[in-house]
Amino acid sequence: MSTKKINALYGLKWNPFMQDIPSEAIFKTPRFAQFCYRVETLTLEGGFALITGGSGLGKSTNLRALHDHLAKIPEITVGDIIRPQSGLADFYREMGAIFGIDLKVSNRWGGYKGLREKWRHHISSTLLRPVLLIDEAQEMSIAVLSELRLLASARFDSQPLLCVVLAGDHRLVDSLRREELIPLGSRIRTRLATEAATRDELAACLEHLLSQAGNASLMTPELRHTLCD
Repeated sequence: MSTKKINALYGLKWNPFMQDIPSEAIFKTPRFAQFCYRVETLTLEGGFALITGGSGLGKSTNLRALHDHLAKIPEITVGDIIRPQSGLADFYREMGAIFGIDLKVSNRWGGYKGLREKWRHHISSTLLRPVLLIDEAQEMSIAVLSELRLLASARFDSQPLLCVVLAGDHRLVDSLRREELIPLGSRIRTRLATEAATRDELAACLEHLLSQAGNASLMTPELRHTLCD
């Protein structure tokens, strides 16, 4: 039986237990909602934000929900790095693709200048900083992270040109403590540490998912309690 027929059999629009649920259906805790608001503020001021946590605790899911949240706000430009392990040359290539600039690797200064001019124009026309989301940021090299810090500010570090959200595990936190990256670590304006959900949070999440998927009565209360336990 096909997935579509199975969903129809149980009165579901989509499988609420798969990873690729619609981003608008992701369960958002009050802590995450507050983090979204703080990142919105960063689009006015610029700077870095950080999402950290162990494997399987929702970093990528939170980043996906944040992307959806910001993309709905008029005049906010949101891009995401899909290959964090790139070296400097490929990093510039990807940044050029994200922000619509034809960058030549042989002219890194031209790429550096072009990106900053693009962001300045965006800020002058919208008063908002573009947003760059980076998942699995623990895979980024020290050289690329340092380059990103320098790239994202102007006027002797007094004018942030970009809002950057890094998401990664404890290795990213450890990297930001290294001497070479202390300047970046000191610029983290807001943080979200993902943690294992409590039983009440699991119950609320399950109820939310079933309701969003189209069949809030799919499971009995007893089954929900058992699953949460």
